[in-house]
This record gives sequence, C-alpha cells and structure tokens, in this order.
Amino acid sequence: MPNFCMTLSYDGTRYNGWQRQGNTPDTVQGRLETALSALLGQPVEVAGSGRTDAGVHAMTYCCNFRTEHGIPSERLIPALNAHLPRDIAVFGCKEVPAAFHARYDCKGKEYVYRICNSRTRNPFWEGRALHYPYVIDVAYLNQQAQDFVGRHDFSAFCAAGGSVADKVRTVRAARVERKGEIVSFFVEADGFLYHMVRIMMGTLLSLEQGRLRSGAILVILEGRDRSGAGITAPAQGLYLNRVYY
Repeated sequence: MPNFCMTLSYDGTRYNGWQRQGNTPDTVQGRLETALSALLGQPVEVAGSGRTDAGVHAMTYCCNFRTEHGIPSERLIPALNAHLPRDIAVFGCKEVPAAFHARYDCKGKEYVYRICNSRTRNPFWEGRALHYPYVIDVAYLNQQAQDFVGRHDFSAFCAAGGSVADKVRTVRAARVERKGEIVSFFVEADGFLYHMVRIMMGTLLSLEQGRLRSGAILVILEGRDRSGAGITAPAQGLYLNRVYY
C-alpha cells in the first residue's frame, strides 16, 4: 500500500498526549485515526514520530500511514481538516518510500518551552505558556543553557517512569531568547528522555532564582541524579517545534 507522511500541528491542552493507549479517552493519535478512517472508509493506523505528554503542544509533528484509497495527497489535506477538531490541523501530506517510518527514521527534534514573563497573567497565553511574574535574566540563562550542549548522560534530566535504558543523548543546540513578554528556551537534540525538556527548563529557572549556582548544569549531568536537577516545569509551556529527517 502507498505510504504517506503527514505533518500537522495541535494544541494539546485538552488531550492526553499524542499516543493512543488502552482506555485513555482522548489523544491526538486517536482523533487523527478516527478522522482518517471516516474519510477513507477503511481502518487506518498512524505511526507517530514520538510521544508528547498530556497538555504538550506541537508546532510541527510528523506521522505516516498506509492506505489503499486513491485520494490524491493534495486533496487529503482540506478533506481531513474538515473531519478534525479545530485544535488539530494538517498542513502537509506527501507520498514517501514504503520503508519510511516517522519514528525510526527521525534524526532529531527541536523543542521550545515558552514562558509568559509578565507581572500579570495574559489570558491569550493561558494553557500555552507558563506564567512567571518575576524578572528573568535572559542573557544569563542563555549562557547557562550552553552547558547542555554536547553528548551527555541525561539521567538527572529524566523523570521516573521512563522506559529507556540508554540515557545518553547529544544536544546540538540550546538557547534562551526573549520577544516582548515571551521568553523561549529552544533545545535541539538527536533524542529526548521522559520529561527531559521540562526538567531542563525547571533547572534553568532554579538557576535564575539562585537555588542553584552558576555552572550547576555540568555538575548535575555528572552526578546523574534526578534529585540534583530542578523541578519538572508544567506541560502547557512545551511545544514540539521541529522534526528532522
């Protein structure tokens, strides 16, 4: 059967993450498979590029599926969007080689964590950014974030419940920047552990608050102890930004 790669974005606020699992009531994968199956008139299973947790968003998410239906890929996009809820939207679809798999062929990802750094809450960022009313020294956090870059054992930045034995990952780039009241932490790596980016963000905030000393990230990495890192930042500020193949 022809193999299609699809790109989409979604607001994860009301979903229990990407992955369909057991009796979990509402996931992005479940909604997408239901819409595809209804549109094509046959059961469709979608393979995603990875998991995102409950409440996490995606600017760009990639998945692939196979179908015997002859609908052209350019017609599939508007037709599928008409079947999807308003907080999920497909913006790309193309036929790919039969061997392509969205997860196993993925070479890396970029996540961004957004903070609404203002004294008062902004209702337009509610559920889409962490509200943090205190001063953030962006230049300082950007400097500290460079210690994440490189190949490290990220055991200290993995939450309990992760099933991956090998916790070594290569972070290719990390930066903290500000645009108006929004402070964003970008991080690109060849792979990510369970809650890794959220713990990285929590650790940066601990540095900002003075709970950790400058240079602590390298010490935490070396210690490989989750208790040495910062809190797990809330899910609503996290976005899967890019997927690389």
